[in-house]
Amino acid sequence: MARNRTRKKPMSQINVVPYIDVMLVMLVVFMITAPMLTEGVRVNLPHATMAAPVENHESEPPLIVTVDQAGRYFFMGRAEELYTGAELAPKVAAILRRNPTIQVLVKGDRAVNYAAVIDLIDLLRHAGAPTVGLITESN
Repeated sequence: MARNRTRKKPMSQINVVPYIDVMLVMLVVFMITAPMLTEGVRVNLPHATMAAPVENHESEPPLIVTVDQAGRYFFMGRAEELYTGAELAPKVAAILRRNPTIQVLVKGDRAVNYAAVIDLIDLLRHAGAPTVGLITESN
């Protein structure tokens, strides 16, 4: 009597190779799309030839407030987070109370009125920021 040499796998064993393939494809898709999602508000930064880059030695990213060409304030570079000065001050103050050593930076458009940038710096200083840096584009 001849025995059938091929044995069926029991239902408790699942072949995971196709799932690994799908996971790797999804990983590649996310790696490609993630940098595109962090674009934020587009501003035309002023150029500075002598400015040295600021190094952030802390684990937490700096607090960045953007001023666009129209003088509107955006928090952390997100276009959907538009604020007035009265709305922005308590939010910044709360973050600074939680972490008083966080870097505070202003990202101002080249064409924005100078007074709008100074008003923002003044607002951030009144909110509790010990120092406020300016972000520029290097040549």
